[in-house]
Formats: sequence, C-alpha cells, structure tokens
Amino acid sequence: MKNNLKKIIFLFGFIVWSILAYNSYKIYSYSFEYSEAKSDVIIVLGTGIKNGEPSEVFKQRINHGIYLYNKGVSDKILFTGGLGKGQNQTESEVAKKYALEKGIPNTAIITEDKSTSTYGNFKEAKLIMDSLKLKTALVVSDPFHMKRAMAFAEYFQINCQPSPTKTSAFKSFIPKAMSLMYEAVFYSIL
Repeated sequence: MKNNLKKIIFLFGFIVWSILAYNSYKIYSYSFEYSEAKSDVIIVLGTGIKNGEPSEVFKQRINHGIYLYNKGVSDKILFTGGLGKGQNQTESEVAKKYALEKGIPNTAIITEDKSTSTYGNFKEAKLIMDSLKLKTALVVSDPFHMKRAMAFAEYFQINCQPSPTKTSAFKSFIPKAMSLMYEAVFYSIL
C-alpha cells in the first residue's frame, strides 16, 4: 500500500512539474512576440504602486505606453488598475499622473479604476473600448506576463496584439526566474 501511495505521489508530482515546465517554455517563447501596429488604443496593464508612485515594474509599462504613443502608434492610452490593498490612489490615477508629467496630453489618456487583477483589467478595458467604439489595441505589460494577459484578451474578444516592455525591472536571473515561475503557475490554472 505504501509503495502504491509513493508511486501516485511521484506520478502526480511529475505531471505537475511537466505542466509547469511546458507552460514556462510557452511563456518564455511568447515573451518575444512584439508589435507596434497602428491601433485605436494602447492598453497599459496596471500593477503595484507605492506612496503614490508607480513601482519600477509599473513605471516600465507606463514608459513603454508613452513610447508607443510618441511614436504615433495610437492617439489614446488606456491605463488600467483600481485601488490596491492599503492604497488610497488607484493604479490608473498614478499612471495618469506619471504620464502627464512626461508630456502626454490629458485628452489622450483614458483611465479604468475598478479592476484589481489582470482578468479585471481586460473586463473593464473591453467595456470602455466598446463604449468608445475602439476596435483595436496594443497591450503593454511585462514580457513574461504577456502570454497570460493575451489569454484574457482573447477571452473578452479584444482585437489586440502584444507589445511587451523592452525594458524590465527584472534584470538578474533570480527575479526573472521567479517572475517566469509565478506566471507559469497562474497560466496553468487558467
């Protein structure tokens, strides 16, 4: 009986490890998919803020959205992200303030302040896009987050392409590996 239990546990562990390894490979490979196609809107996915300032990860996303806007890819940027735990400002408000300081005109910025997850970012972005009759989008996030993000975009039937940040706050091996593993776990349970 003990040997059978050990075999079952081993088999289960092997299956879980295989799924995570396969999804890690898919996420890593997809992280190189990149577009600067002309679009109706640039969707910048929200993430952490601290003391009213974007985290380094969020700053790279916002900067990439600004880069795309300045390049003429779109004349609208949609910042997503609501109120995080313990915060008194929404992620999208902080992103808007940062973008305004970088010279993006107020008329070019749309904010979504209800979502608290990637799923919510896309749910709310879809409602805004439909209400403004925006048909196409570029999605901005971190390279390893892009595979999962695009799965949600597909779920909400958003016609979009990935435009992952070219710079990342994850510079050394350990943070990159942790980010990849985090995404592999959450992508696996979609």
